Amino acid sequence: MAIALTRQMMYRNSAADHPLVAHQVDSLAIYYASLADGKEGVRAFLEKRAPEFTGRTSQMPPFFPWYQPTQ
Repeated sequence: MAIALTRQMMYRNSAADHPLVAHQVDSLAIYYASLADGKEGVRAFLEKRAPEFTGRTSQMPPFFPWYQPTQ
């Protein structure tokens, strides 16, 4: 999901009217990424094991209103 979020932010934020818009979207992405997969990544690092990420692109955060999952 991190790659999908990054791609969407690159595409959408490059057309933003003001850099503050890109900053706000980036801040939201960091917040949502830290909820589950972010904590798993830190835990896996501290425990010296491979992470088990569960985030899926079908579960994109709600601040991406233009994202419509394919049904």
